[in-house]
Formats: sequence, structure tokens, C-alpha cells
Amino acid sequence: MEDISLVTVVFMLPLVGVFALLFVRNLTDYTVRWLTLIVSLITFGASLLLLRNFDTSVAGLQMVHQWDWIDTGSVTIRYYVGVDGISIWMVLLTTFIMPLAILTSMKTIHERTRLYYVLMLLMEWAMIGVFVAQDLFLFYVFWEVTLVPMYFLIGIWGAEERIYAAIKFFLYTMAGSLLMLLAILWLGNEAGTFTVPEIIEKLNSGELSLSASTGRWLFLAFGIAFAIKVPMWPLHSWLPDAHVQAPTAGSVILAGVLLKMGTYGFVRFNLPMFPEASETFAPYIAVLAVIGIIYGAWVSYGQKDVKKLVAYSSISHLGFVMLGIFALNSAGIQGGILQGVNHGISTGGLFLMVGMLYERRHTKLMSAFGGIWKAMPIYSGISLVIVLSSMGLPGLNGFVGEFTILLGSAGSDVLSWWFTAFAALGIILAAIYMLYMFNTVFMGALDKDENKNLPDLNRYELWTLIPILVMVFAIGLQASFFFDFMDSSVKELVDQVSASAMAAAGR
Repeated sequence: MEDISLVTVVFMLPLVGVFALLFVRNLTDYTVRWLTLIVSLITFGASLLLLRNFDTSVAGLQMVHQWDWIDTGSVTIRYYVGVDGISIWMVLLTTFIMPLAILTSMKTIHERTRLYYVLMLLMEWAMIGVFVAQDLFLFYVFWEVTLVPMYFLIGIWGAEERIYAAIKFFLYTMAGSLLMLLAILWLGNEAGTFTVPEIIEKLNSGELSLSASTGRWLFLAFGIAFAIKVPMWPLHSWLPDAHVQAPTAGSVILAGVLLKMGTYGFVRFNLPMFPEASETFAPYIAVLAVIGIIYGAWVSYGQKDVKKLVAYSSISHLGFVMLGIFALNSAGIQGGILQGVNHGISTGGLFLMVGMLYERRHTKLMSAFGGIWKAMPIYSGISLVIVLSSMGLPGLNGFVGEFTILLGSAGSDVLSWWFTAFAALGIILAAIYMLYMFNTVFMGALDKDENKNLPDLNRYELWTLIPILVMVFAIGLQASFFFDFMDSSVKELVDQVSASAMAAAGR
């Protein structure tokens, strides 16, 4: 297999599974479930080949595959895919999370089974497309396609208020996407291409010149779409409803991957294409990020529904990611990228944990539990590790990302040290609400009859959580391995942003 086609192979494998599910007749529900799981596992295995073939010393795109898709005469839209240090871990996160989401669905989804798994594989295909697309139009297509499967996953298999949550999710993200579409059309016409590397090259060489005001308007048009997806405060209100109403697998995918599309967009597009605007807006975005860190933690502590607590915690965790990105230095951006991966693993694990408990008791109220460690010791022990990783305990994955972000924030030339001080407060608050949740649900007396005979993990659930545990410790103890893949690409990005900002200051 040649490197040039490897990204395309990883990208297209889920789509092959979609066609198999759609057009192969007489498939039983059992076969549909296992076929979907096998396709997702093969996709994950193929993505590991990306990692194996990746050259950590190369800053630019690797394993590129491109051909002309639409030629209008004046502008050509290309199928242009590739990976670099900014996107490689996002692709791996996607292919890692999907088999777990599918596995947790095997004993919980019993209606419209074929449609459900078609949507799951379609979602994986579109999410990988977002992370490998290097053409703005192609990127926008996949960005929008991800909305459709998630809308139906929430709207069909969600909880009581699923229709409201699905519509709210769709309208919020669609509204922001329209602004981005206008910016893409304007920029593509001005540059004569939608290919991102060509646009960046033209901007750096001066062949394409944007005034300061134009750059800032374009930054905002892209940025609002990405900020809604993150979601940043105060554009976050769609998230708790979507999480609480979604089926467990939907929540895992939403937290694990979909939210990272927003943070990835800032790093992939806003920083390299609009460096002057990025430096101008960095303090303002950092203010919103810090507010999100404190707000998300504070509101999490006040929740009585454990799933809603985990949902609001995402706002706080992703505030850290945004703070790291807009520190505009290598430590901050690398920490932000890695913390995005950490959040996908840890918060995805928390949603799996909540879903397993809900299947047993059909309630998400913390007051309905207490003392379940005695009834479910294996489940409780694994849950404790995931909770500690979400809190940022040293030796686990969350600590590495948060520490690197704070290091980048403290050493930033565009941010005050006050941002670091207030962000650090969010770590303390995370410990408070996470330990409060764990104490309420797991500790104390097992005094409710409904909880005394709760079954511990079955084999499907165990195999869903074991990979989460492996990654929690792997990133926590071998973080340098993960940073090595980002280092060259992030350093080149930071140098480019700094050079462009200095040139603008000179003018």
C-alpha cells in the first residue's frame, strides 16, 4: 500500500461499511452489529498504519492524496486529503472512539438497528473527513454532513426531550456554519483556490493580501462557527440538552470527537490564515475561555443529574483547550491538542460509565444511588480511575494536558499571567465537583434496595472500558511519545504566526 493512498483508505473504510449495510440484503440485527464493529476496528487498525508511516521530523502534510473534483474554470475544488502533526491525533481519536461507541450500543439499541449503525459509520466517515480535508470546500461538506447523523441519533434514539435537543443542536451549529460558508466563498474567490496550503502560501508570499479589518472579519466568520462547536461560553447552551438527551453512544461521540472539530478548526484555519487577527483576538478569546472554565465547573457542581454534570464539565475542560491554543506558543498549542484528545478519552469514559449505570437503574439522578461500590466493585474501581483522570491527577492523561496548557499560558507573549491564575482555579473546582459526584454515587451506605443487587460489568462493558484505561495511563506516563508527533508542525505554525504578526506590526 503506497503512502499516497493510505489517508484515503482510512477515510473511505467507514463508507464501504455504510454501503454494505445499505445494499446487502437479509442481514440479521446480530450480523449488522458485528459487521459494523468489524468495519470500525479495521478502520482503527488502518489508522495505526498512518501513525507507523508518519515522519515526526516533517512539519508539513504527509501521505497526501489529491485530484481535481470540480473545475469551474476560475476556481478548482479538489479532493485533497493528508495528515500532519495537528491532525494525526484527531484522526486516531476518531477511529479509537468509534468502536467503543459501537460496542456500547450492542446491548442497548434494539429498534431500527440497521439505520442506527448506518448513521454511526456515516458519522465516522464524515468526522475523519473533517480532520483530513485540505480543501476549504471539501472541509465544509464534511463539517455539514456530521450534523445529519447526530441529528437523527439524538432525535430517534434519545431520551424524552430528544426532538427539542436534536433541533437545537442542528440549528445552533447550522447558523454558525453559514457564516463560515460565506467566508469560504469570499476567500476562495479572492485566492483563486480553495486549497488551504495554497491559500496560506499566497498569504505568506504577499500574492494574496488581506487588510487588517478583512482578516478580522474572516477570523470572526470562521471563529463563530468553531466556537459554537467547541462550545465556548456563551455559545454553549445547546450542549447540555444534546448530551442529556442523546443515547450513550451519541454522547460519547459528541464529547469524544465532535467538539474537537471546533478546537481543530481554530488551529487548522484561523491561526495560519489570519495570524494578525489571531493575535489581536487572543486576549478576548482567553477571557471567554477562562469564564468557560470557571462557569462550567461551577454549574457542574450544582447538578443533580450525573449526565448533566458530565456535560457541563466539557465546557470547563474545553475552556482549557482554547486557552492553550490562544497562548500562541508551542507549549500552549501542543497542550491544547493533547488535552482535546484527553477530554475525548476521559469524558467519553465518563459518559460510558453513566450509560452503564442508567441501563441498570433507568435514572441519572445522583440521589438515587449511594454505596454502589459494594455492589459493583469492578465498575466502581474503573470509574474512579476515569474520574481521577478527568480531574487531572498526576500520572494520568488529564494532568499532562492541563499542565502543558498552563505552562504555555504562563509563558505567552499575548496573555497576562492572570489568565493562568484563574484557569488554575478551574482545576481545583474540577476536583470539587468530580469528588462530590463520586462520593454521592459510589461511597457511603448501600441503603437503597434497588442498588443492592446491581450486576457488575459484563464482558461487553468490560471490553468497552479497558481501552479507555489503557489510554489514560499511556498518555499520562508516556506523554513525550504523543508530543513528538505534533512538535514539528506546531513549531512551524507558531513561527508562521509570529512572523506574520511582526510583519504586520512593521507596516
